Amino acid sequence: MLRKVLYIDLTSGESFIQERQELFEDWMGGTGAGIKLLQEECPSGTDPLSPEAPIILSIGPLNGIFPVATKTVATFKSPLTGELGESYAGGRLSLAMRFAGHEAIVIRGRADRPSYISINDSKVEIKDATSIWGIDAQTTGVVLREHETGVGRRSIIRIGPAGERLVRYAGVVVDTYRHFGRLGLGATFGSKRLKALVISGTEHVDVPDARRYKEVYNRLYKTAVQTDVMEKYHDIGTSVNINVLNWLKGLPTKNFILSSFPEGEKISGEMFAEKYLFRRLSCAGCPIGCVHIAALKSAFSTHHEFEVRKVSYDYEPIYSLGSNLGVESAEGILQLIDVCERTGLDVMSAGVVLSWATEALEKGLITTSETLDVPMQWNNVEGYSRALENIVTAPNEFYQALARGVDYAAEKYGGRDFAMALGKNEVSGYHTGPASIVGQLVGVRHSHLDNAGYSIDQKAAKKPMDPERMVDELIREDNSRGVFNSLVGCLFARGVYTEENIIDSLGAVGIVKTGEELQDLGKRIFEEKYKFKVQEGFDLSHVRVPKRFYETVSLSGSVTPETVEEMLRIYRKKRGWS
Repeated sequence: MLRKVLYIDLTSGESFIQERQELFEDWMGGTGAGIKLLQEECPSGTDPLSPEAPIILSIGPLNGIFPVATKTVATFKSPLTGELGESYAGGRLSLAMRFAGHEAIVIRGRADRPSYISINDSKVEIKDATSIWGIDAQTTGVVLREHETGVGRRSIIRIGPAGERLVRYAGVVVDTYRHFGRLGLGATFGSKRLKALVISGTEHVDVPDARRYKEVYNRLYKTAVQTDVMEKYHDIGTSVNINVLNWLKGLPTKNFILSSFPEGEKISGEMFAEKYLFRRLSCAGCPIGCVHIAALKSAFSTHHEFEVRKVSYDYEPIYSLGSNLGVESAEGILQLIDVCERTGLDVMSAGVVLSWATEALEKGLITTSETLDVPMQWNNVEGYSRALENIVTAPNEFYQALARGVDYAAEKYGGRDFAMALGKNEVSGYHTGPASIVGQLVGVRHSHLDNAGYSIDQKAAKKPMDPERMVDELIREDNSRGVFNSLVGCLFARGVYTEENIIDSLGAVGIVKTGEELQDLGKRIFEEKYKFKVQEGFDLSHVRVPKRFYETVSLSGSVTPETVEEMLRIYRKKRGWS
């Protein structure tokens, strides 16, 4: 299998392909190859919204070949945090890249006018996007589907107005219902005047040992569909966690003022499934169907005429735009998700920003003069909808600040004690204890998906762990996910891809690795990512933890600053950092 990188320069309009066997042999693919390409392409101190800041999309050796290996990694310099940006999306993108013959795509420069890139196998065209600049993300997808050739093995990724206007947590919509959501890739697209990327491929993939490949494929497929390893993701999906965490008192509510929501049952995954679920979808190459789509019915006249919008949902949007804003209805949450989908905002960051603004208004740090009389109040869906639109259009200095993230807004207006960000990234939906807090601080993305600290807290609630044991678990998970995210598998499928199955699946495509080599690779990938973070100014010894984490009782009880500080000391020592 040839391992090729496609380079595209938007400034010159030129593109070329390089074989990079050594890159993928040393770093596997996915996030491993992505971080090395970012180091090559992004000099220290590069402005993340400048032409010099690259966009890197990469897949791994299992994408398009084995089941549930469905993700693509985007690696970039984050406009939100100013350091490592890393985001993942499913859909059809990894399949399209595989069959177009590109294991990675590097996008440089800035177009002289709004543009989109069309890739069909090795043919690359940069086309005029002036007519769709300013159009919402969903409509952009409809237009490009009708205009561009190629179906099936085709993926269309695009930004909405939030990315065009450089909102620092704008995302990229991937094939309608999937996203590069976190850390502002949409703003990087917008800074390059890049509206969309259309990729289609017709190439074939050969495997060196067809018999072995078939055996491993069938084993993985049966594990995924004939055991309970992934059953919950198909049935209710991650939104099943709403009731669970609410009962355990780990569900952030009203900007973490509470850790349980009295109206939680009304926005539970079970409620969405019973009353609003329209259909389930799968990413290309996955048999599970974990993408849950709700039907949102809204009247557009007084004569019983309705529009039905299809809105994807899962746990994190329900937390961030639901319990975190005190929104008590599924319909209200779907309305807010829909605004984010159309404009291209990351739902997690958007919800945290709005919850801070709500509390800042209550405490008098801002006034209705700043909000332009928009009522930012708990459970006020219409007010929040207008606020989201204003974050994108930025009609005044206050909304311009909100568009730069909660950390920036709190620095400007006050309220840092309840500005819920870790490493400048708005936090995920877990108030489970110290491992979740430390995990998001030390993770390369400042994300719960780096090391699942929330899961470690839940284990510790059943069988107590001391701080050192929790740190060991965080480090182990950090390293192992580096390997998994280089394959690139869906994190829901970790139970399918055991170390034995990873070794066998790699062997079936001609890559020989031992367990020890994989563990070493995971550690090296983590270290390379941290090298980039430190290069861009990140310092773990000077991270900020909002006091709200210590004021609100979590699933694990009250968290103290001393426990967090002790875990950070242990973490630095075990990583060998001074």
